Amino acid sequence: MEPSNNRFENQQPYQMPDPQVTIPVVEEQVQIGKDVVETGRIRVSKTVHEEQQVVDVPIIQEEVNVERVAINQYVATPPAVRYEGDTMIMPILREVLVVEKRLLLVEEVRITKHQTETRTPQQVTLRKEEIHLQRVAPNPSSSSEPTT
Repeated sequence: MEPSNNRFENQQPYQMPDPQVTIPVVEEQVQIGKDVVETGRIRVSKTVHEEQQVVDVPIIQEEVNVERVAINQYVATPPAVRYEGDTMIMPILREVLVVEKRLLLVEEVRITKHQTETRTPQQVTLRKEEIHLQRVAPNPSSSSEPTT
């Protein structure tokens, strides 16, 4: 007799379980709680130090010189404002009534700016803060309660 290639030949036929069998169903539950435990304390303090310092701050001051220059010339068109270096030259016009109307350049206003810088030492107060930490032992009388 040759060996069989059928895998199911040697197996037992399936039988229905007994209908009277009771299977217990078990459920596990877990309750988790946390305890607050004081492991230490820390004390924080701050100290403010003040010191006087002299600061040298530049202060810019501008002065304007106004010079009037008499021209008294008749012109056909009004001259434009012009610059000569730092000086602004602004023409001043006046209409003069004659048989015909002409423009008379009466004067020019020359405006020159000068900047001066002066240093004025000022007394100022600067503040600096320092933080000091000191570890303190835990308080044994404090109670910890579990939290959920």
